[in-house]
Order: sequence, then structure tokens, then C-alpha cells
Amino acid sequence: MSFGQGGPSWGGPGGQRPDPYASRTTDDTPDWAALADASAARARRKRWMYIGGGVLATAVVGAIVATAVVSAGNGSTDNSNSASSLPSPETLPTETAEPGPSFSSQAPPPPPNPKDFISSAKKDKAPLSAGTLFPGEKLTMANNRVYAQGATNRTTSCAAATQGALGSVLAGNGCDQVIRATYSGDGVAVTVGVAVFDTEAQAQKAKQQASGGLASLPGSGVPTFCRGGSVCRRTTNAYGRYAYFTVGGFTNGKNVTKADKEVFTTGDDVAEFTFRQIHRRGTAQASAAATAPVGQ
Repeated sequence: MSFGQGGPSWGGPGGQRPDPYASRTTDDTPDWAALADASAARARRKRWMYIGGGVLATAVVGAIVATAVVSAGNGSTDNSNSASSLPSPETLPTETAEPGPSFSSQAPPPPPNPKDFISSAKKDKAPLSAGTLFPGEKLTMANNRVYAQGATNRTTSCAAATQGALGSVLAGNGCDQVIRATYSGDGVAVTVGVAVFDTEAQAQKAKQQASGGLASLPGSGVPTFCRGGSVCRRTTNAYGRYAYFTVGGFTNGKNVTKADKEVFTTGDDVAEFTFRQIHRRGTAQASAAATAPVGQ
């Protein structure tokens, strides 16, 4: 190196100044700093591309929304374009739905009570006879217990169908008639008698005052029984305007004891059947009243 008026000059080819900080590398070693700078530059370009793409997409979506809003506004305000295609309020169809079912706000009346019809002569108008009360030629109860029907009888002289004080009790409470029927089987016979009154109160009073008993009804293959002082089983009950009584015993005249279950069973079966027949009268009349046209 030499110094002159023009300043220092450097030796070497072309007179260029040598780089004192140049790394001492061989020709086949990569320039790591340059590579790092290039990689950073590429990353910056990609980042700006992503940012630019997002901004562009947002702008496009905004433009689409704006276009849709403008189009909708034009459709609702431009009368020249829409007046001919939209119907006027006067021409809009009205709803013509079929009328729905209507229901009464008043609850239907409850069905008639069968007992109401058999508790008073004013409502108990169904035919009444030995044939309607005791139909058929035999009686079949639970466990196939079968009894043959004997004689039947109806009388308006209530005392004539009784023994002892029962006749006066029935007459004193206004008894209208007594209907009797006899059932028998295996040497046992039972007569049931139904005393008919005008009201339930009369029948209940006759039941409470009952004394003496019902007169047995022989005939139709059943010999005389429970007469002449023989001991027999008697029952008394009432339902509605009907009081009903039974008298049962052996057809051979033997006295009944508490151990004679066949007499008790037969008497209970006949009494239960009688109750069912009375209740059936009420059920039939209540059913007819429920299905009758209004006003009848």
C-alpha cells in the first residue's frame, strides 16, 4: 500500500479494497447467512400473500352481501318492476279451513241409577209377574248347582202367603202383592216370596218389623214341607221397594239344624237369584231411559 495525494491506494487486481472481515471459507461451503436471508424473505412474501388473500376474500363477501341487500331493496321499492308481479291485498286468497268439531260446554248427565227405578212404583213400570220374576224351569247357580222350579203363585192378599204375624206386618206397611216360587233339589225345598210395596221406605220397614214367616208353596212335584211345626230355615231381606223372604227345609219333614249345610246353601242360592232378578229390573229400565230420545 502507498499513500499519495489521492489518498491511500490498495494493491491487487483492479485496485479494489480487500474485505478484512471476509470469512475464510472454501469455495464448496454454502453461504449460510445468504440462505437465511433468502428464507426470511420468502416467509415475508407468503405472509403478505395470506394477509392479502384474506382481505380480498372479505372484500368479495362484503360485495356479495351488499349486492344482495341492494337487490332486495330494489325488489321492495321499485314499483315499476314489482307491481305487475305481486298480487294486491284485495286479490290475496283468504283461508278457507274446514270448520272443526264443536263441543258442548255442558257435561252430559250421569247415567241413570238402576236402583232409582226399583225404589218407587212411580218409576218402576216394567211388567211384573211370576213369569218375569222367576222365569225358566230350573235354576243353575255357582259350581253347577241346579234346582228344579216347582209351583209359582201371585196374590194380592199378602197375608194369605204368610204364616204367623208376617201377614199383618206386610198389610200394615201397604203391601200390594206377594209373588212366590219354589225350588228343590236332593230332598231340600225352598220357597221364596217377594212382597211388593210402593216405596223403598215401606219395604225396609216391613223387613225390620218382620215376624213369623213365609208360607211354603208345594206343588209341581214338591210335597208339602215346612208345615205342621217342623223346624225350617227362614230369611228376610229387602232391596228397593221389594221385601223378599225364604223358607226352606227337607221335603220329608225332618227338622233343620245348623249342621244341614245343604238347606242353607239352597236357601242362599234362591235368595241371591231373587236379588239379581230385582236388580235386573232396575238395570233394564235404566238402560232404556238412557237410550230414549229426548222428551220421551
